[in-house]
Amino acid sequence: MDNKKIEKISRALSDAHRIAILQQFKKKKDCLYCAEVNDLLDLTQPSVSHHLKQLVDAELLLPQKEGRNLKYVLNQQILDDYIACLNDLKE
Repeated sequence: MDNKKIEKISRALSDAHRIAILQQFKKKKDCLYCAEVNDLLDLTQPSVSHHLKQLVDAELLLPQKEGRNLKYVLNQQILDDYIACLNDLKE
């Protein structure tokens, strides 16, 4: 993983709302729909869309079209690679 990718992920994770979104994936262990994220956070729909876009741009979430709805799945591989890069810093 290159430094630009690490920076992009770090920026995406620097917001408490985005961390809360990712924590919901841990609880759900599958996928979340945009409407579900809206219901979980006390934010306006445009704010939720902004946070989801940041997570998608960092490749932490993968959007999947399902009919007229979008569902998001956690990109576990990117998260694992990011954690491995952080662990390399402490050695």
